Amino acid sequence: MIRFDSDYIEGCIPEILEALQNTNEEQTIGYGVDPHCENARALIRKAVGRADADVHFLVGGTQANITVITSVLKHYQGAVCAVTGHINEHETGALEACGHKCLTIQSDNGTLTAQQVDQLIYDHYHGSAVEHTVQPGLVYISFPTELGTLYSRKQLEDLYAVCRKNNIPLFIDGARLGYALASDKNDMTMQDIANNCDMFYIGGTKVGALFGEAVVITNPAYKKDFRYNIKQRGGMLAKGRLLGIQFEQLFTDDRYMKVSRHCMDMAKKLADGFASRGYSFAFEAETNQLFPILPDKKAEELAKEFAFTPWGRVDENHQIFRFVTSFMTKPESVDRLIEML
Repeated sequence: MIRFDSDYIEGCIPEILEALQNTNEEQTIGYGVDPHCENARALIRKAVGRADADVHFLVGGTQANITVITSVLKHYQGAVCAVTGHINEHETGALEACGHKCLTIQSDNGTLTAQQVDQLIYDHYHGSAVEHTVQPGLVYISFPTELGTLYSRKQLEDLYAVCRKNNIPLFIDGARLGYALASDKNDMTMQDIANNCDMFYIGGTKVGALFGEAVVITNPAYKKDFRYNIKQRGGMLAKGRLLGIQFEQLFTDDRYMKVSRHCMDMAKKLADGFASRGYSFAFEAETNQLFPILPDKKAEELAKEFAFTPWGRVDENHQIFRFVTSFMTKPESVDRLIEML
């Protein structure tokens, strides 16, 4: 079986395994304050162009999302997000379990516009029952979105301007950040991301690491006591150096972007393969998550050899399916799938 159902089905880049082996007998202090974590922080600060940024390493994406969001929100506040947002649809109600509501906005392609967010905030404060409804306390987006789509730099700048106008922080989920930055349809750098939000995270789990995410906080208002929140939310790893070592390797010799570009090369090749054979997409093919519309018979045929994910029915004979490339996708696997199309 050749798998195109996820971008974290393989282990990690070989440099990480080698580094973990070479440092296995080292003795270091725990909880993310060891020399490897400190070096990884320095490398990330350089990559994002913010010497003033706080960098924290957490074990996974859900822990990163919940830790960041709950550290910001007051108990009567919620997080504004697209209805397709990861915190709303794919985290088993983790945010709600912490006592905070997802304040969702409808979106055709997974993105939020500045106008939508501005209107939601305006409607809350100018409604007839202001204090009887959950107050918007943070705006959450992901880059790329859950549908594989991108924000342009202008869209992000406009969204952040609205957040600043309304004195509400913007948090970017970067679980697949490398793939967004490596897309030939992207016009942003990692520095642009860092300068147009209050906090974001750099995904490792889906972009070359065994596990782990790097939370980057640029707004001083949200830096104080953040490690207390990491510990309380179960995101602090006792053997913290395991995270530091991985991000050291990812941010040495431009490896983070190299593996991301490989993934995107495979995604573009696959997207071109679908398109050249007459298949259309439910959402624009901008990153490594592709959503072609396939006849049921063709999907049944492909499923004998490939793993991919049903995403929704279009009509009685066609469905949307998700195909995902990863940092280790082999060219011959893509060739075989295109051949089968």
